[in-house]
Amino acid sequence: MVTRVTKAAELVNAVVPGESRGRAFPPAGDDEQLRDRVNGMITAAYRITVDVAEATELARAAEQLREVFGAVDAGDMDSAAARINAMVTEYGARPTLIRRGDEPWHLHFHDPDAPVVMGIVASFAGGFAYLLGTEYAERVGVCSAEHCDRVYMDVSRNGTKRFCSTACQNRTKTAAFRARRADG
Repeated sequence: MVTRVTKAAELVNAVVPGESRGRAFPPAGDDEQLRDRVNGMITAAYRITVDVAEATELARAAEQLREVFGAVDAGDMDSAAARINAMVTEYGARPTLIRRGDEPWHLHFHDPDAPVVMGIVASFAGGFAYLLGTEYAERVGVCSAEHCDRVYMDVSRNGTKRFCSTACQNRTKTAAFRARRADG
C-alpha cells in the first residue's frame, strides 16, 4: 500500500502546479506538455503510456489526491478519509486478486478490464484508504521547506521525513545556519 501512495505522490508532484524546491512549478503549458509530464511518471511506474485525454483525467485525479495529502499533513484525517472514500466510489476501487499467466496472485484495486485511468486511480485510492487506517498515515506529508509544496510518502526507517527531497532539506538547513550566523 505504501508503494501505491508513493506513486500517487509522484503523480501529484509531476502535474499539480505550485512550488517546487524554492521555485514556481507552473501548470503544463498545453495538452502535449501535460501528457509528457504524466507519461514521465506513468511510463516508469506502469510501463504504459497515456494519451492526452487520459493525461487530463489523471491530472484531475492528481488534484484530488493533492487535497488528501494536504488534509493528512494538516492532521484533518476526517477530511482525508472523506475525500478518499469519494475517490474509492468514483473510481470503483475494490480489492481483487489478479493473476496473469504463471505470475503469482497479487492484489489490485480494480477490475482487470478497467480502463487505464480507472485502474491507476482506483489503485491509488485503494492504497490510500488502506494506509489511512494504519500507523503509516503519519508518514504522508507536504514538504516543510519554504517555497515548496510537493508531497511525499515517508518510507524511511525512522519515519521522521519532513521534506520532499534532500535539496529542500539542505536549503532549509543552509537558511537556518545563515540566520544563526547573522544573529551571532
